[in-house]
Amino acid sequence: MGRVAVVTGVSRYLGGKMADRLVHQPGVDRVIGIDIVPPASPLAAEFIRADIRNPSITKILDGTGVDTVVHMGVIATPRQAGNRSVMKDINVIGTMQLLGACQRVDSVRHVVVKSTAAVYGSGPRDPALITEDSSPRHPPTSGWAKDSMEVEEYVRGFARRRPDVGVATLRFANIVGPGMRTGMTSYLTMPIVPTVLGFDPRLQFVHEEDALEVTRRVVLQRTTGTFNVAGEGVVLLSQALGRLGASSVPLPAALVPSVGRTLARGAWADFSRDQVRYLTHGRVLDTTRVAAEVGFECQYSSDDAFGSFVRGSRREAASYG
Repeated sequence: MGRVAVVTGVSRYLGGKMADRLVHQPGVDRVIGIDIVPPASPLAAEFIRADIRNPSITKILDGTGVDTVVHMGVIATPRQAGNRSVMKDINVIGTMQLLGACQRVDSVRHVVVKSTAAVYGSGPRDPALITEDSSPRHPPTSGWAKDSMEVEEYVRGFARRRPDVGVATLRFANIVGPGMRTGMTSYLTMPIVPTVLGFDPRLQFVHEEDALEVTRRVVLQRTTGTFNVAGEGVVLLSQALGRLGASSVPLPAALVPSVGRTLARGAWADFSRDQVRYLTHGRVLDTTRVAAEVGFECQYSSDDAFGSFVRGSRREAASYG
């Protein structure tokens, strides 16, 4: 019998795409998507409506005979969840319950977790290239980045309790593409973009196709470990805004959150303290490990990935014109 994979977070864009991609992989007999609400578009995978925060998730995993769990269900913006409290509950408590279920279900043999490079934080003392073994010198203190740090702590605890299960964590730079809508893409497409006066941070991007492909490979190869994933090269914030034709207003860092929230007008843009630090100092990842151990290099450079997002944004704007 082939493998049985469960993918969480399938009502969101990337999770749904990942579930559908695994359906067509050799050696994978069954793919089950799980989320608290049904996806907007039908899945090629099976769908089970379930809340990973509920202890009943154990029965679902046990009943399906799952051997591979792909956790794509960490929410990046409060608006996706309804508010910050619900977001944290889903991210942290949901992951804790899911991993508890994985621990109790004997058939589980591989767990893959989508994380973020934001766990490294951002600041003036960061190395030029951040490796997976780098300790955060400016650890995040709030929001999605802090949630992701807690998620990774639970993942490491699970790995200690179930040493027979392979565990992989993927720390992605900003994922972009024609279909991706995130706090970062929302920030970049604001009518007027607030920037930090005197700074032009280095940014990295991952095309959505590369994010899906590296996850697919890690699943099929049963790879274990923690991996940075980013497109080659960097894009300066000023270059990104120039390519979008965006108007910007440089402000002292202390004013960016309040002015930014006013200018955002309810959009997903993130102006937390950690995000402002990122918009000040940037972050660049070393991707040597994912190339050596997974055999993966992004097809799209950071510049190419961002260009794909720019073209998608222009098509979207034209469709509303």
